[in-house]
Amino acid sequence: MIEQLLHTAVEKALQFLYLAEGQSIQFQKTRKDFDGDITLVVFPFLRASKKGPEQTANELGQYLQEKVAEVCCYNVVKGFLNLSIDKNYWLSQFITLYKAENYGIVKVSEDASTYLVEYSSPNTNKPLHLGHIRNNLLGYSVAEIIKASGKNVKKVQIINDRGIHICKSMVAWQLFGQDETPESTGLKGDHLVGKYYVEFDKHYRAEQADLIAQGVSEEEAAKQAPIFLKAKEILRQWEAKDPSVYALWEKMNNWVYDGFAVTYDRLGVDFDKNYYESNTYLLGKEVVQEGLDKGTFYQKEDGSVWIDLTADGLDEKLILRSDGTAVYMTQDIGTAIQRHDDFGFSNMAYAVGNEQDYHFKVLFLILDKLGYNWAKNCYHLSYGMVDLPSGKMKSREGTVVDADDLMQEMVDTAQSIAQELGKLDGMSGEEADALYEQIGLGALKYFMLKVDPKKRMMFDPEESIDFNGNTGPFIQYTHARIQSILRKYGKQAVCASDVEILDKEQEIIKLLLEFPATIQEAADQYSPALIANYTYDLVKEYNGYYQNTPILVGDNKEQIAFRVALSDKVAQVIKTGMGLLGVAVPNRM
Repeated sequence: MIEQLLHTAVEKALQFLYLAEGQSIQFQKTRKDFDGDITLVVFPFLRASKKGPEQTANELGQYLQEKVAEVCCYNVVKGFLNLSIDKNYWLSQFITLYKAENYGIVKVSEDASTYLVEYSSPNTNKPLHLGHIRNNLLGYSVAEIIKASGKNVKKVQIINDRGIHICKSMVAWQLFGQDETPESTGLKGDHLVGKYYVEFDKHYRAEQADLIAQGVSEEEAAKQAPIFLKAKEILRQWEAKDPSVYALWEKMNNWVYDGFAVTYDRLGVDFDKNYYESNTYLLGKEVVQEGLDKGTFYQKEDGSVWIDLTADGLDEKLILRSDGTAVYMTQDIGTAIQRHDDFGFSNMAYAVGNEQDYHFKVLFLILDKLGYNWAKNCYHLSYGMVDLPSGKMKSREGTVVDADDLMQEMVDTAQSIAQELGKLDGMSGEEADALYEQIGLGALKYFMLKVDPKKRMMFDPEESIDFNGNTGPFIQYTHARIQSILRKYGKQAVCASDVEILDKEQEIIKLLLEFPATIQEAADQYSPALIANYTYDLVKEYNGYYQNTPILVGDNKEQIAFRVALSDKVAQVIKTGMGLLGVAVPNRM
């Protein structure tokens, strides 16, 4: 609001001082090493003023100080005019925002645009792993942030439930499973099926080695290994809808879905609609004829269908094989169109790793060339790989960092640290267990999301759960600390409009006022990192204030009420911000 007020005032100043109109007016936050709240960039006005930058800035500063009640003083640094805003303005703004419910969240209107966010999209041959955790947390958080910006949001995934990789687990279970079930083994269904995916690979490698020892080439051994041929036959039977194979496929997939549901629930993510590759792999084939009729696609002599994207700086892309079978691109085209039919979305974001950057560039371009206007509003939320201090993951060999194991490890570590630090505050065993869950998973989620999605990241479990620094537990502890203050105060704080506020309090208010714009920016950029780091900055500013300012001590009751109200609003924004990241904040620690 202050920028809008100043923008109007600067327009009037330029007209009055230099008879200039239509100038580019740029504001920015004043750098911390200078005095001031808002900085006006003066260089664009020099042609109109026909004066140097410092003189121009001083003339503008003097005008604004005289004409705008909110401007209490100014200083000039080269071509930058640093404006200081009267403390009464910040206090009045705080009183307004303190009364606001769901501060920063825009209510979704009936005519709001619909955004689709796709994430997770796992294979049904193994459990979710560390990479899936980053994917799920990104997708879920982006969906929540976009919803908070006032859009209607639907969360979707496509489950890769068909193909040779699924058949590998099926064959291994048939050969070595001895009718094991999740119930008989006590294993989650996805873990049981994943066990047989690893078992397949172990036998597959052994059979390849035997064939190579017999003089078969490495390439041929990979194709001729008996267990691989069995998997290919299972795939053929599945495509032919063989009743027994189909029943086994459904049974093992349902084991996996039950296992996934447990993982999703603990991770705190959900979906509005699941799509299954077994249903969607034929989608898009009818679009091929549409593309041929339009001249978007062309057909080669062998009957295969292609699109030539060389004029767009890409290459030629296969759309349909010569035998009439679809490729992934065909399926993704059809699924996108089906989703638009289902939801009528205006925008769609795909949370998929950056190894698929080219695929999505091609997909969106093809949809656009086919005449789907919404294709221009499709976005690939491309993210980098997650590394661990111990090295890379290899799921085929069973050395994957399992999502369930990692979550449990984080909770166990939280328990160990909390007990060591004595942060249990007389809690019951049940309350303590809930706290360990909040701290452990909060540490995991926050650490994953504070990094720009585009960047490859190193996840260090030990660093993530530190109670100091830019971590989830540090932020959670601050929220709990404020709740303790509110309990001691024991009543609703009422702000007076004439209290004196400190510089530190003004800085906190300025940060609080940035929250709504931060949500909008995070939604526009599909970046939970903006919310995470904003929340950390707010907490860091508040903790510096708390360490040096008595909140509940003093004779001035109005001053105490203001400081309690300020603390309360900081806690509310922490809770909202962390909630957008899927992180719960405790009331006691």
